[in-house]
Amino acid sequence: MSTSPRTRECSQEKNAEYASHKSRRICIPIENEEYQRIISNKKEFREYLDKLVEQYPELFPSAIQHGYVLHGLLPMSKKMPQMRMRRIEVQAEDGSKQVFTIAPSFVMPYMTGHTQDVEDALFLRKFDVPYWALARVFGHNAMYWERLELQVGRNSIVGTTVRQAEQLPVHLLADEKHTRLNGEKAYVATTVGSDCVLGASIVLNADADSLKEGYGHFKEEAQDLVPDYAPETVNVDGWEATHSAWQGLFPSVTIILCFLHAFLKIRDRCKRMKDQFADICKRVWEIYHAADQAAFLDQIDSFQNWATQNIAPGAGLEAMLKLCNKATELAKAYDHPSAYRTSNMLDRHMNRMDRSFYSAQYFHGHLMTAEYRVRAWALLHNFQPYCPRAGVSVSYQSPAHKLNGFVYHKSWLQNLLVSASMGGWRQ
Repeated sequence: MSTSPRTRECSQEKNAEYASHKSRRICIPIENEEYQRIISNKKEFREYLDKLVEQYPELFPSAIQHGYVLHGLLPMSKKMPQMRMRRIEVQAEDGSKQVFTIAPSFVMPYMTGHTQDVEDALFLRKFDVPYWALARVFGHNAMYWERLELQVGRNSIVGTTVRQAEQLPVHLLADEKHTRLNGEKAYVATTVGSDCVLGASIVLNADADSLKEGYGHFKEEAQDLVPDYAPETVNVDGWEATHSAWQGLFPSVTIILCFLHAFLKIRDRCKRMKDQFADICKRVWEIYHAADQAAFLDQIDSFQNWATQNIAPGAGLEAMLKLCNKATELAKAYDHPSAYRTSNMLDRHMNRMDRSFYSAQYFHGHLMTAEYRVRAWALLHNFQPYCPRAGVSVSYQSPAHKLNGFVYHKSWLQNLLVSASMGGWRQ
């Protein structure tokens, strides 16, 4: 007896309000023994909290500077019977009172487990170990580990990664990672700065409006940290929709074309010119290393004359002339010495992203689930430890540590949870 195949209805709607939202959960760095000692003692708890407010004011609502009152203990957790939390009440400038829960960093949100019990499993996600394999080794089930990861994506990527306003980079890189959702093409609008992924949002089309919505999440989160934030430059490839999206979001931004993309097109089209290939590559990179804007433009002119006289008509010559035609746009980078002229930094992160998505055969299900997955990948990527063999690991624990210059806790996962206090938003 034949039956019709079961089909799953997957929503392709994205609710930006739920992608990242403010939370009333304040996460503080503290060890289990210390927490259990002071949780029932109002005086000692307040003394500990006062020190943290003075040392790390960004973890708390701004109104706490005007004082706060302890608002009682929450009941014992049914999931973790030995765990209780305190609440505090602060008064906002408009006179309204807000209540926040103080959560210790050794407990996962929603009481889903102790940090030390899930830290190793979430670290293995750096190497794309599937959820069912985590369940086989660490217990629970595959859905438990998936939900644990997805809840990380509910935090602000910028606010969680960048802890101090002055650390928010003004020179950025942006590009779209091509992927698939339920077998159809999709794109991850990715923003990188200071060697951290600062924006990642999945969109279903690569037109200007869709990309503006995708990159708009970065703008919203960045301007929560710095209200008048506008990047000075953004390095992108030649896709016009990307240019339009960024100029629509930040009218004053300078678009820096990626020189590497221009070189790669020349390389791909000239690699069969065995006698001339090495000379072509050398000349292109000599242009890139020009000392100043005038020298850059002069070398472009010389290269154009050489190419038209020595290279036979075809795809290779067209790619070289296309580089020359973009000379004015490429030369803008010299007006901004700290801007990124190539997309190398972005490509390193997007290669890691692509391997992660490929290992799961891309995305299946609801669009919002894919959005949480993309955002969670970005935050875990920023906070997971460097390889011990990497030279940078001698000085820094993770990309987020390198950007901020400090960590709240030596445990990378507890550092992430504390950084995500109040959902990563400033309140």
